Amino acid sequence: MKTKNSILLAVICLFSLQVDAQKKSKKDEVVTIITSMGTMKLILFDEAPKHKANFIKLVQDKFYNDLLFHRVIDDFMIQGGDPNSRNAKPDDILGKGDNGYKVPAEFSPKLFHQKGALAAARDNNPAKESSGCQFYIVQGRKWGKLDLEKQAARATRKLTDDQKKVYETIGGTPHLDGAYTVFGQVIDGMEVIDKIGAVEKDERDRPEKDVSMKMSVKKMKKKKITKKYGWKYEA
Repeated sequence: MKTKNSILLAVICLFSLQVDAQKKSKKDEVVTIITSMGTMKLILFDEAPKHKANFIKLVQDKFYNDLLFHRVIDDFMIQGGDPNSRNAKPDDILGKGDNGYKVPAEFSPKLFHQKGALAAARDNNPAKESSGCQFYIVQGRKWGKLDLEKQAARATRKLTDDQKKVYETIGGTPHLDGAYTVFGQVIDGMEVIDKIGAVEKDERDRPEKDVSMKMSVKKMKKKKITKKYGWKYEA
């Protein structure tokens, strides 16, 4: 009988082959997250192929439909993907649910916690392996140079000058860089992050009124993605 880890490995190998093929193609996947507060569009990064493959598979399987953003911290991030949040009662404690496996960490110096970054949640395992399903989207805030240097000192890797500029002008959560895997980016609907971040929460940071989600994924031409959403691909 196959274990959940062997099933994950097979899924990752299959989708990694698709991702490798996609690098040579002129198309990419766009993930749509529809929430009760608005709609976001995201792309997923080839630099984190295992996370990309896993997320696409879960979206295609409708795993995320009707789950909640169960943990929301204004000026920090919005978190979802706990399978226990489906049909959860108001007093249910959420955040510990999983889908039976972890995804190996994939850290790239190119990928960082700017506003709108999609990253994988995780527990305190020493290998920094990601949850197989829980994720967060960065809200963060803009940083002045002095405060940014303090935040950068908490990160496990050095920030580039370009990344510092983004943190100063667009915002994010720099101290998480190198500690959690970033594998995607919101390219449309950034204001939805702010709307969700501003909702009333209880003492566990769960929204008082449920913020649910539905996801879908569609392959589009990269030129169309750039034209429609302004996302620029590296040559």
